[in-house]
Amino acid sequence: MLDADIRDFFSRLDHTWLGKFLEHRIADRRILRLIRKWLSAGVIEDGSWSESVEGAPQGASASPLLANAYLHYVVDRWVRQWRRRHAHGDVVFVQFADDFVAGFEHQADAQQFLADLRERFAKFGLELHPDKTRLIEFGCNAARNRAARGDGKPETFDFLGFTHLCGKPKSGRFWVKRKTISKRMRAKLAEVNTSLKQRRHQPIPVQGQWLASVVRGHLAYYAVPGNTDAVAAFRTQVTRHWFKALRRRSQRSRINWTRMDRLATRWLPAARVKHPIPSARFDARTQGRSPVR
Repeated sequence: MLDADIRDFFSRLDHTWLGKFLEHRIADRRILRLIRKWLSAGVIEDGSWSESVEGAPQGASASPLLANAYLHYVVDRWVRQWRRRHAHGDVVFVQFADDFVAGFEHQADAQQFLADLRERFAKFGLELHPDKTRLIEFGCNAARNRAARGDGKPETFDFLGFTHLCGKPKSGRFWVKRKTISKRMRAKLAEVNTSLKQRRHQPIPVQGQWLASVVRGHLAYYAVPGNTDAVAAFRTQVTRHWFKALRRRSQRSRINWTRMDRLATRWLPAARVKHPIPSARFDARTQGRSPVR
């Protein structure tokens, strides 16, 4: 499996190539002219203006749309051609903005794909991040093969907020287990703790409604099969931060854990799986096997 990231993607978008790509999709010259003007408008930082000769401002409203159009021609269409012409086994490719992963049935395909991808990116002024791009052994046979060599457990990779692991449920069949990235969860809990300090003297129902929206939003994304322990831990830590904030409202606080449990039950959604397995949710299917050449 290839776990890859594009180095400084948004700052290295080539305006000339982007213009050519957009001309394939947009016939209105007025829209194209507005996009070119927006790209060349420059950036103001700390009151000083700097010219933009390449790239798109990261965080700007139009940047994700332009980046997807750019990568559609640089990566997406090329991957489909590469899979049809060069792959000797199954190839699965998943991309979100400048992060993507690719799974291969054969190690030789993965190595050849990585070499060809570097050449492809060089033509368009892009480069794979040297520290965030790696080939790992992952999949249904990885655990058995690594155990036979004495290499330990299969490696993991982070993608879209989840750490992906080689898992095995009670049925014994292989599945890709997803777990919330620990660093992401710690950062979110720190943010919640800081906000609670600022909201400490609000009425408890107001705090409860806000925390309920925080936990509900977290569950809506992270409550996938196999990640119940992580989302339950997030809810528990939110409750602990809320308990500390309420205890510090007064030196005579009457908040104890018995009352705190009632408040958490009243306001915070229970940690339970919100999504079915991907095959049921998306009816996902991989591409058919490419002919051996």
